[in-house]
Amino acid sequence: MSQTQDLEKLAFWNAPDATLVLESRVIVAANLQAEAVFGWSPHDLIGQSIRILYPNLTDYTVIGARARKAMTKTKIYRDMRFMRRKNDQIVWMEGCGRALDQEDPERCSIWTYRPISEERPNEGILTLAEKRVARYLISGLTSKEIAQNIGCSHRTIEVHRANMIRKFNVRNSFELVHHLLTGELSLRG
Repeated sequence: MSQTQDLEKLAFWNAPDATLVLESRVIVAANLQAEAVFGWSPHDLIGQSIRILYPNLTDYTVIGARARKAMTKTKIYRDMRFMRRKNDQIVWMEGCGRALDQEDPERCSIWTYRPISEERPNEGILTLAEKRVARYLISGLTSKEIAQNIGCSHRTIEVHRANMIRKFNVRNSFELVHHLLTGELSLRG
């Protein structure tokens, strides 16, 4: 192996973000940070569908379709989404992907994932409770349904929803869900 190949392998394995190489949405390579971020060893991830890292089938389908469409138009696609760790913890993350073939983005793509921390400005703008509510909102549940799942009143859910609408500077719940799904942040100044 040449020195260049050694450096490339070293860079991939030790990249600061979880890095995955996908072919037809199946993980064919994962770096060391993937274990820190998702809880699975790189070896355990190889050969698995990326589906195992999504909270539910709806997220997997909707986010996949959105990313596929965007990657046919742009070289690098970035969004924020909920992802699932091995211990079933749901985490708000930034996903960033690049397709090697823009005409067929799923054939082979490289993705990095970074948990969004509460301490980072403009990234951790949602409280933990709001993130929990947002997860249900993007799955299409009503305030009453979310309240039943979480075990609180629907008024509490409506307060969280109103706070998110204000933070994202959107006009209604439809626009809020759009912003949550696309990762487009338009914060008030």
